[in-house]
Amino acid sequence: MNRAGPLSRGVHHLALNTGDMKATLDFYTHVLGMPLVHALKVPPGLGTGPGNRGNPPFEDLRHYFLDAGGDSLLAFFELPKSQPKADRNAIGTMQHVSFAVSEQRFSAVRKNVEEAGIAYLGPVNVGVETWSIYFYDPNGIRLEFSHQKEADPKVVKRWTQTKAEALAELRTLSQDPAWLERMVAHLPDH
Repeated sequence: MNRAGPLSRGVHHLALNTGDMKATLDFYTHVLGMPLVHALKVPPGLGTGPGNRGNPPFEDLRHYFLDAGGDSLLAFFELPKSQPKADRNAIGTMQHVSFAVSEQRFSAVRKNVEEAGIAYLGPVNVGVETWSIYFYDPNGIRLEFSHQKEADPKVVKRWTQTKAEALAELRTLSQDPAWLERMVAHLPDH
């Protein structure tokens, strides 16, 4: 099925887990400048039983939302501290989350991270003239902040490959001509 664009207009929210909501809020609001916009407790019946709609299987959890920019939210559930930490490199887990910022905001985030005494890697040129820093939040979640030279980053436009560029890699996955054509039909020729 070919479309002019994706069905969604972007991420509504990314829901992550924490064992310490206060430390998480301090980090995301103070170091990363993401203001709290909504704080609630998961109502009874939505953590377990037939009313669960995808929430963690616990009752009465804190569920807070932060403004991540670009009309998207970053949310946290506060799980009981007894819950084990996950292996971020296992199948079915989140390896890291990356946030796009302007070059000016990139410098501000880097300064905040340094002032907070947080170790980081970078800046690293991750390709297509995009530079990133990597660090961990108080929960051990790997974060990436990326910038391009534009004041208003155009992430999809900058990362979009030509058909030939994408096919060079996709052919290592499949040699099925119909499948390959479906995957690249929307990409530019040059």
